[in-house]
Amino acid sequence: MRSRTPDRLCAEAVELARQAAVDSVGAEAVGAHLGVQAEGERVVTHTFECVDAAYRGWNWAVTVARAPRSKLVTLDETVLLPGPDAVLAPQWVPWSERLRPGDLGPGDLLPTDADDLRLEPGWTGEDEPAPNSAIFDGDDDLEVSDPTVQPAPARAEIGAIAAELGMSRPRVLSRLGLHLAADRWEKTHGAQTPMAQSAPAACTSCGFLIAIGGSLGQAFGVCGNEYGPADGQIVSLAYGCGGHSEAVVLPAPPVPSELILDELMVEPMQLHPDRASGSVEPDAPAEELGHS
Repeated sequence: MRSRTPDRLCAEAVELARQAAVDSVGAEAVGAHLGVQAEGERVVTHTFECVDAAYRGWNWAVTVARAPRSKLVTLDETVLLPGPDAVLAPQWVPWSERLRPGDLGPGDLLPTDADDLRLEPGWTGEDEPAPNSAIFDGDDDLEVSDPTVQPAPARAEIGAIAAELGMSRPRVLSRLGLHLAADRWEKTHGAQTPMAQSAPAACTSCGFLIAIGGSLGQAFGVCGNEYGPADGQIVSLAYGCGGHSEAVVLPAPPVPSELILDELMVEPMQLHPDRASGSVEPDAPAEELGHS
């Protein structure tokens, strides 16, 4: 049990502790004595300031001790410890928690835990069917007497059908994994995004939408518009963009009217109406009156 009161002889051994720190790192790195702390019965730690510029805020901790009924104080250890203002590295975070979507590059492997909550066991055909299953063939002595009853298919046939339907995977998405995927897709390409808010219509009525199977196909699809912002990506049926197939119907260009030229009728035009009427302005110059 740690004693609250430092041992007197150990607490008075300040010079012994300082000399131990100086012998370890040099006198230029050891600063003022900061305090004493009891570590146990007849065990005390002296703290000195570290004046090294590379370890600002750190302190030298020198622990001294003495044996029972002995007045000789001896050195225990000298270490460098961070102080309240020390610059420390951030707390280490496992790689599985640091990983973010998009960090996986070519050649990278991302193993999944055996108890990953996003996955659950799938049907692979490796397990024996249950005794009450229709394909259970454990009792070879039983014969079907009714000729109208079709015998159960062999396990090889079942496995081939399951592989064709995509059921031969060791693990599939669990309900939690489906919900997590739907939440991610809804945030990036959902109804609440700025693109969807300004779209003329939703993807559910777009001709470029490619349907997907499974339960997620009831709310999501794949965009197949090469000019759209989500081409080749999973989009919500409530998502939308300006590339909707029915967004704009371009009107037909107007047909110009036929050009008509009338070459049989002549229309006279007066270039100088004032001269044709014979009226002349009184202050007109002589050149306009025809006088030299």
